Amino acid sequence: METHSQNFKIRLGLFILGGLALLVIAIFIIGKQQNLFNPVYRLTTDFYNVSGLQVGNSVRFSGINVGTVDNIRIVNDSTVRVDLLIQKDVQKFIKADSEVGIGSEGLIGDRIIIISHGSTDSPMAKVDQRLYSNEPVETDAIMESLEITAAYAEIIASEMAEIMIKINSGQGALGQLIQDSTFALNLNQTMLNLRKSSKGLEQNMEAAKDNFLLKGFFKKKEREAERKRKEAEKAKEEAEKAKEEEKPK
Repeated sequence: METHSQNFKIRLGLFILGGLALLVIAIFIIGKQQNLFNPVYRLTTDFYNVSGLQVGNSVRFSGINVGTVDNIRIVNDSTVRVDLLIQKDVQKFIKADSEVGIGSEGLIGDRIIIISHGSTDSPMAKVDQRLYSNEPVETDAIMESLEITAAYAEIIASEMAEIMIKINSGQGALGQLIQDSTFALNLNQTMLNLRKSSKGLEQNMEAAKDNFLLKGFFKKKEREAERKRKEAEKAKEEAEKAKEEEKPK
């Protein structure tokens, strides 16, 4: 009986020590997440709607957790004030013109505060300074926009299907071109006639050049073209000569 009692006391002592160790570890982890053991300073911002943000949610800067949401309170019917506890060692990076927004961890994760980078020439954000905020986009608004987009896509798909049905049935010019061989043959003949007309026009121009009434006109145009060509060649030669003279000897 004496041995059994002693073992029981030992087991009980070990159990208590294990429980205390777990409690200390839990306090350390929670305290670290809530910045209880790090020097912090306070910033504040205002929102019209915090969109599910809660006290204890993370604050991120450059994708890194740098603080937590300390307090959320309603100031009036259009303003919700949010107090942030930020780690002291990142204070020098947060500028007075930095902006605060509300995001989420993943698609359906917890809400978080996101602090954007300010301008390089802006002063450092001071303790208890109020930063400007960007209102979050509600999930309901996103879903409503997606529904409208889906409705438009359905209408476009329906109209495209109707157009394809008309084309396949030979309706319209495109449908006739695809389905009606006579229409396609007539179109080919029209293109052939245009080519013949173009060739005849070239022949007429050649004949006009040999006409004694128009020969002077075409000769004059040829002389002008030749003169312009020679002037261009002369200008090119002068430019090359000047370039050669500019080279150091």
